[in-house]
Amino acid sequence: MKVKVVDFIKRKRDVLSHHQFEFKDWLSPSIRDYWIEFLNKANSSHFATWVKDHNLVSISNGEVVSEPIGIEIHPEATKVMDEITASLGEEIHVGEWLAVDQLRINNFANVTDDHQWIHTDPEKAAAESPFKTTIAHGFLTLSLLSVLTDSVDPANPKFPSAKMTVNYGLNQVRFPYPVKAGVNIRARTKIQSVTPIKRGLEIVQEITVEIEGCRRPACVAESVMRLYF
Repeated sequence: MKVKVVDFIKRKRDVLSHHQFEFKDWLSPSIRDYWIEFLNKANSSHFATWVKDHNLVSISNGEVVSEPIGIEIHPEATKVMDEITASLGEEIHVGEWLAVDQLRINNFANVTDDHQWIHTDPEKAAAESPFKTTIAHGFLTLSLLSVLTDSVDPANPKFPSAKMTVNYGLNQVRFPYPVKAGVNIRARTKIQSVTPIKRGLEIVQEITVEIEGCRRPACVAESVMRLYF
């Protein structure tokens, strides 16, 4: 029995919509770059135009979007999406400076049971570390993203019309330079993309954590959150 190409791709589209993991997330960074380049080229092909014309999948920002095109969007979600779309790629937020002192580092070590001397022994760090002081755990910096981006203030929510905001995960994280004990850090945020999903929106943000007085950032992360309306 012959299967029409359109029906076959539609069935594949439905499978993808029930499995939210993006294929590119399974790839190593080097292979992922080739995958994104391939998709960008495919997006301009006649086949890609035909696929999108038949409401099969959409290709956006180097990704195959697994959600079917034509999702019914909540009116409040539409407003938020329009606002975000108008500022894509622009810096939308610069946070306040936050001190990362030894007490904060020690408390994080106690919670995570990570007491490596490079984090918790100032005397040994001064004598043996190339940084001549203790440094914060990379995951401590990562855990501070919510407060650094002002995302946890109940009195001033970033998206007040959303019923619920969910941290959906991270596409990529790098720690280019260590955070030395006693320095101040802050976050700068850009929105890379916004995509309709069932009952809401998926937003991908690029968050850069800078260190006061340092040229290199402490952390660069691609954060994914979902808003439900």
